[in-house]
Amino acid sequence: MPSNRRPKNLPTSLHWPTDEEEADIQRGIARDPDNPEWTEEDFARALPASAVMPPEFMAEHAKPHRGRQKEPTKVLVSLRLDRDVIDRLKAGGRGWQTRANALLRRAVRARRSG
Repeated sequence: MPSNRRPKNLPTSLHWPTDEEEADIQRGIARDPDNPEWTEEDFARALPASAVMPPEFMAEHAKPHRGRQKEPTKVLVSLRLDRDVIDRLKAGGRGWQTRANALLRRAVRARRSG
């Protein structure tokens, strides 16, 4: 069995199994006749849930979406910023782009009034 290498883009906070743990997982899969690991053929025959589930089920479990904005309030831009600035914003967790927008808004207002 090849070495179980951790992907480079996997967050370090997530556990990646050691080779021994992976071998134990694979042994467990092999021992479970009711839930075998899928083969390439299984994936090729697979159908989307919408093809096999009743429409009522699909409607009840559909992910809600906002839909199109009547009047977009934001503009998509590409902007190069220093790594330390982005790291500092992202350190605050989710919503870092909203915080960056608020900081820029305050800076623009201060410059206008000053």
